[in-house]
Amino acid sequence: MLLTSQSGFESMLAQELVATGASVTAQGPGWVLAEGVTGDLAFAHLSLADPIEIKGESVNGLAKAIADYYLQGNQGKRIEGPWPCVFAGPAELVGLGRRINAVEAATGEIVRKRLSRVAKLAVDDVPRGVSEAEGLYVWFTDFGCAQVARKISVNGPRRMADDDLAPSRSYLKVEEAYVVLGQEPAQGETVVDLGAAPGGWSYSAAKRGAQVIAIDNGPLKGGALNHAQIEHRLEDAFRFSPPAGITYDWLFCDMVEEPHHVLRHIIEPWLANGWCRQFVVNLKFGRVDAVALLEELRSVDSPLSKYAPGTRIRHLYHDREEFTLVGRVQGPE
Repeated sequence: MLLTSQSGFESMLAQELVATGASVTAQGPGWVLAEGVTGDLAFAHLSLADPIEIKGESVNGLAKAIADYYLQGNQGKRIEGPWPCVFAGPAELVGLGRRINAVEAATGEIVRKRLSRVAKLAVDDVPRGVSEAEGLYVWFTDFGCAQVARKISVNGPRRMADDDLAPSRSYLKVEEAYVVLGQEPAQGETVVDLGAAPGGWSYSAAKRGAQVIAIDNGPLKGGALNHAQIEHRLEDAFRFSPPAGITYDWLFCDMVEEPHHVLRHIIEPWLANGWCRQFVVNLKFGRVDAVALLEELRSVDSPLSKYAPGTRIRHLYHDREEFTLVGRVQGPE
C-alpha cells in the first residue's frame, strides 16, 4: 500500500505504521510504501490499495503504460458516474509537476480515444470526507517512476479555501476538521470556543449561524470582532464550565498548551460530564513524542475511548505540529 502524508511528516507516518504492526518498505517526500497496513491512521492523507509500479523514460511511455493499466482493469465494467482521476507527486522534486501534467494529459488523450464517454466523467480530485473510491490514482515517486492504483481510501485531509474575514490561518484547520467529521455547526446550535483569540474558529461557526461563546482573555479580530453571533468572555479557558444542566452542541479548543494538560483539564472533564455533543480539539505535539501521544490517545484508558469511541485523530493538510481530534460524545459504555 502507498500512503501519502503532509510533506515533511512521512517519517512520523512511517513510525505510526510500524507502531501498528505494518512493515515499511520505502519512503520519500510525502509518501510511504508499507505492507500489512491496518487501523485508522492519523498521519495518512490517502491510501492507494495494491498499487503497481510503472516505470518509463518518456512521457508517452509512462502515459501508455498507465492508460493500459486503467483500461484493462475496466474491462467488463460500466461506469455511469464521476470517478477520480488524480495524478500527483512530491512538490519537493523541482520540475516534477510539469512532468506529471504532461503524463496526465497524454494518458487522458489515450483514454478519450478508447472510452470517450468514460473519460468525460473523470474528476481531477478525490472524494470529500472519509471514504473509499475507485478510479485512477497515480503518485510519482520520481520522474520516471509512479505508483498506480485503482482503489483509494481517503482519510479526510484536504486543502480548504480561505476567507478574507477570517482572523487567522487557524480558520482553515477547523474548516478542514468538519470534512473529517462529516458534520459542521448549524444555525441554532451552540458552540463554546476555549482559547478563542483571535477568533478564527469562532468566526467559522458564527458564519454558519451558530451561537458562539468565545472564551479568551485575548482580543478577537477580523470577522470575529463584534460579530452578532459571538459572545466574547474575558475568562480563563481552563476554568470555564457550563452552568448546571447545560450541554453545548460543540466544543472547540485550539490552544498552544502542553497536550497532556489539555487532555487532562479540558478533554476529559468535558467528555466525562457530557458538556458537549461534538468536539474539535487540537493537541500540539511539537515538544512530545507524537507517536507515543497517539498510543495514549488510542488506549482503552483514554477519555476518547471511554466517552467518544470512534474519535478521528488526524494530522490535517493545514495542521503543523499538532493533531486535530474530531468526535461525538457517547458517554461510557
